[in-house]
Parts: sequence; C-alpha cells; structure tokens
Amino acid sequence: MQDDQKKTTDFGFKEIPTDEKVKAVAQVFHSVAAKYDIMNDLMSGGIHRLWKRHTISQSGVRAGHCVLDIAGGTGDLTLKFSRLVGAQGQVILADINDSMLKVGRDKLANQGVVGNVKFVQANAEALPFPDDTFDCITIAFGLRNVTDKSKALASMYRVLKPGGRLLVLEFSKPESELLSQVYDQYSFRLLPAMGKLIANDADSYRYLAESIRMHPDQEMLKSMMDAVGFERTSYQNLTGGIVALHKGFKF
Repeated sequence: MQDDQKKTTDFGFKEIPTDEKVKAVAQVFHSVAAKYDIMNDLMSGGIHRLWKRHTISQSGVRAGHCVLDIAGGTGDLTLKFSRLVGAQGQVILADINDSMLKVGRDKLANQGVVGNVKFVQANAEALPFPDDTFDCITIAFGLRNVTDKSKALASMYRVLKPGGRLLVLEFSKPESELLSQVYDQYSFRLLPAMGKLIANDADSYRYLAESIRMHPDQEMLKSMMDAVGFERTSYQNLTGGIVALHKGFKF
C-alpha cells in the first residue's frame, strides 16, 4: 500500500507529492500578492467585479450575520459583506497565505473597514472554528488551489449553521467548444505574458491557467458538494461557463 506521504496531487499540469502542494501554492501567492488586484482587473477586463457582485446578491447576507470569506485574499467580498452585516455582525477573512492576508488587511484599513472584520490564517481543509458558526460561507477563486477539495467542502459544511449557505465562485468549463478554444489561447498565451510584464512572474500565471483546467467541472463540483451533505445544490454559469457560481445549503 502506498504511503500517504508519497502520494501525488496536481499542481497545474504537474504531479507533485501531496504534502508539498500547500507550500507550492503558497509560493505562487507570495509572488503575486502585491499585484493581485491589478492583474485581476487586467486578466478579466474588470468582469471579476461583476462576478463577485452577483455572488454577494446570492448570499442572503443581512445585518447581524456572521460570514466566513475563505481564500478571501485582498478582501473584495469581505469589504461588501462588512457593510451588509453592520456593527452587530462579523466577517472573517480567512486565507492560508499570510502575504495575501497582509495585502487584504491594508486594503480594508484604507477603505475604513474596522471593528466587524477579523483576519485568520487558515487552511480550508481544517477550518479552526466551532461547528455551526456561520450564516454564510464564500470561497471565490480559491477552491481550485486546495489540495483535498472534498475535505475542504466537508470542513465548510461543519462550520456552517443549519439554514446557512455556501457559495463557491470559481473558474469552470466553458459551455461552447469555440469559447473553450478562444479561452485556451488567451489563458496559455496572454496570461503568462501579462504576468511577466506586470508582476514579473510568468510561471505563477501559467500555473493559475493550468489549475483552472484541472479543477472539477460544474457537475462534478456539484456532486462533491452533495457528497459531503449540502442540499439544494445548484450552479449558475457566468460568462458562458468561464466562471460558475455553485450554491449549497445546510439543513
């Protein structure tokens, strides 16, 4: 029987030892943290803001709620949630990467967000929170970087309150073959070039493009959410399926 320490997992199109993936992903985000927001705007033409706005609209978050924004990075969702939950609510921005957390903390401080936001360095596979804590959990463009996605989804289910919902916003599989071909050309030719020009790091953006292709498609991710206990699971394709928003409830 193969030893767990010798098992491999995907890192983009490469196979690496499972126990090395967290460190490898961390190196990517340490490298891109300072230019992350600029690159997001350039890579998506600003459309990522619309995807995130739609996610907020589907969250059901209101005053007094407790929200967990996993892989919250530079805090785009956390900023909006902090205003929705108000002084009586709380938002926790959790990220495994301390460089991203620092950028997020500085950005939110500059936006005047204080009091109802906490920052926690945490691995999505083992969330350090009690059972039944959060009214809503979001993870935007982070699940594909997690080593054991099913374990992470189960961890999210555990800390979600009964009646709460999970929203997973992630790159997915385009609905048409033509769009898929155009998207491939963009991802593997232009993205690394932009990464080199703007962030002086082509390799990290090549990994990010590869990680999208390795992520489960819409139906597979829905099945994974079902398998750990989420109910009334569904997804919406955005921008022709380049991105999908998955939703699931805990009852």
